[in-house]
Order: sequence, then structure tokens, then C-alpha cells
Amino acid sequence: MSDRKHPRAAQGWRLAPGAASLAEVHASLRVSGGPFLRRFLSFFGPGYLVAVGYMDPGNWATALAGGSAFGYRLLSVALVSNIMAILLQALALRLGIASGRDLAQACRDAFSPAVGFVLWLLAEAAIIATDLAEVIGTAIGLNLLFGLPLALGVVITALDVFLILWLQNRGFRALEAVVIALTLLIFACFAIEMAYARPVLGEVLAGFLPRREIVSDPEMLYLALGILGATVMPHNLYLHSSIIQTRRIGDSLAERRDAIRMGTLDSTLALLFALFINAAILILAAAVFHAGGERDVAEIQQAYQLLDPMLGAGFASVLFAVALLASGLNSTVTATLTGQIVMEGFLRLRLAPWARRLLTRGLAIAPALGVTLLYGESGTARLLVLSQVVLSLQLPFAMVPLVLFTAEREKMRGLAAPRWLTLAAWAITVLVVGLNLKLIWDVLSGAVAI
Repeated sequence: MSDRKHPRAAQGWRLAPGAASLAEVHASLRVSGGPFLRRFLSFFGPGYLVAVGYMDPGNWATALAGGSAFGYRLLSVALVSNIMAILLQALALRLGIASGRDLAQACRDAFSPAVGFVLWLLAEAAIIATDLAEVIGTAIGLNLLFGLPLALGVVITALDVFLILWLQNRGFRALEAVVIALTLLIFACFAIEMAYARPVLGEVLAGFLPRREIVSDPEMLYLALGILGATVMPHNLYLHSSIIQTRRIGDSLAERRDAIRMGTLDSTLALLFALFINAAILILAAAVFHAGGERDVAEIQQAYQLLDPMLGAGFASVLFAVALLASGLNSTVTATLTGQIVMEGFLRLRLAPWARRLLTRGLAIAPALGVTLLYGESGTARLLVLSQVVLSLQLPFAMVPLVLFTAEREKMRGLAAPRWLTLAAWAITVLVVGLNLKLIWDVLSGAVAI
């Protein structure tokens, strides 16, 4: 694709000829004009690919541990994290639409090779931490439902590479449709579980109010940062800024502004959907385990074994495992896409699609397989929570460039983020950095053990 055919290569960015975000599907979906609903449906989909990262098995581990240990008190963290995610994803899609660059490409353009290389390493580390949770979660789901050994389940997750290729050969809409269908399945499973758990509404609502003890209690802060890292995931910022470019958006200011409006609506609705599922996991743990005296349920397998007898429903555990498997499959698909985006964006590495995806999947499967063989079922919850805390520590390295880029009017070609959104994003960044520094201090001082 030449610069002439890629108009968003204009001011502020050094776009090499032939460069495109996810080149094989770039600008492959036509955007409809006319009434609001038709325009919105043209952008319906990318938000849900992003949202699955907000309900992945890493979220399950932190939500189960937080709900069983502290009841409903960490619901406020899930709510605040989701609000942060909505604002940051709005910036990510704005970057992709306004500049025609995904976050990885924008970093490569703006920074020196040395800085870009460090950011690439940090992004890869975040993707591996994400995949560690998702691969292990999928393996646990296969183990609970079909009795497959965890190590074999980890290896089986490599097949998602071929699933993505097959789906994208049928069009990016097919990939979006599968992800949305699996998301609806997760929603249905938890809606049924919640009906049986019967949480106390007043206690649930009180849980959404922030509490000072979340920061002052080191153990609660550790789980809170795990929830934050599991919700506001750095790899989703790279993903969203790229997949929004699957839409064939016109280059006029009005067309790009309308695309930002429709894309933001899509992602906001999808993330509110994800909030329900995240909150449902924590509420389920609080209503069933915490209220029942089981205050240390951290292992997913332990939750699976306790649900049937404590809920009094013979199918509760099966629904839990089905939702877990759907969550793991969904999340591994989107994380593999992100691996491709990051590798191409930072390194300009051009390989056949199957080779790129197999490489990025291998980078995650290798450590996940090693961890599974070393620890087996015991300790998987601790590793899942730790992986999400690692994501929280990595988050500022994606947030800071994103906020910087989207505030620059020239690079955004007249569609820089509104000042209130930029200020809110900086406030979120300062908060995340502050909480991370507090956690590091707690670990170094021995107040919390990892």
C-alpha cells in the first residue's frame, strides 16, 4: 500500500511504503454511511475483541482470591479499573483512527531505536504474562471438563494459531463473531450462577464504594493491583489501536471524527459488558465462599470443587468450567493477535502470517509449559495472580506513550484527544505508578510476600 493509498501516513509520522497495521486485514471492512444504527454496526466488534482481555483467566484468579478473602470490598477496584479501561481504550482507538498508526508503530516512529527496543521487550513481557494466565486458564478448563493433563492442555492451546488463520481467511468479521459468541456464552454461565448464589444486593452495592483500607492493607493492595493489572491490560492498548484499522475509514475530518465516536461507543458498551462478568466472578466468590467461611479460595480447581456442594446446584461447577474454557480460548486468540501487532510494529518483522503467530504463541507456551510441569495444579493460582500484578507494573510503559501521542494535534491530524480526556489519562497514569511504587515498597519491606 503506497503513501498515496494510505492517507493517514501524512503529518507527523514516518510511514514506510507497504507498512500497515495487520496488513492482511487492514481496511478490509467497509464502513456504512447513513443512519446512526448502520454506522454503529459497521464498528461493532473491535470493542469485544478488546473486552475479552478484561475477562480472561487472570481476572478469574484475582477475583476469586479477592472475593473469598475480603468479600465484596474489592468491587470498587473492579469498577474504578473498568472506568480507567474505558478511557484508555478510547485513546487507543483514537490513535489508530486519527493517525493510522497502532501504538507499537507510533512508539517506533517517535523514539530512538534503543528506547523502542526496551519498550518492545516490556511489551513482549506483558504479552507473555497475559498468555501465561490465558494458557494456564485454558489448560485448567480442559482438565476440569475432560480430564486432560495440564501440560497437554497447554500444548493444545497452540492450535489457536490455526483457528485464527482459518477465521481470518473467512474475513475478520468471522473472527469477531466467534469472539462475541464465546463472550455471550460466558455471560450466560455467570447469569445462571448468580441466580443460584443470591448475593445480598445492599452488600454488593456497598462493595462498589472505595475504601481506604484497600491502600493501607498490603495484602488487599496486592490483590487490588492484581485486579487492576487484570483489567487495564497493556496489551489491549496495542491491540485496539490496530484492529480498529480493519475498518475502511475515509480520510476527511468528519469521517474520522464519526469513526472515533462509533468506535468509542462500541468499546464502552463492550467494556461495561466485561465489568458485569468481572464483578460476577468476585460476587460469586464473596457470596458463596466468603459468606460460607471459605476465606482462602484462590485455586480455580478449588473453586470448581466447592461450587456444587456450597451452591446446592449439581451443574454449577460444569457451568464454571465451561465459562473458564470459553474465556481462555477467547483470550488466547486476542493475545496472539497482539503478539503479531507488537512484533511487526516495533521490529518491522515480516513473516508469513502462520509463522508470525506460531512464534508469538511459542513465546508464551514455553514458559507456561515449564510452569505447569514444575508446579502442576498446586500454585497455579499464585502464578496467575502474580502474572496480573506484573501486568500492572508494565502498564505505565504503554500508557505514557499513548497519552503523549494522542495529545499532539499535528500527529493526530487535527483530532487530538480533548483536554479533559488527556488530563484524566494522566491522572490515571499517576495513580497506577503510585500504587505500583507502594506495592514495590511493601514487597521490599516484607509487608507482603510474592
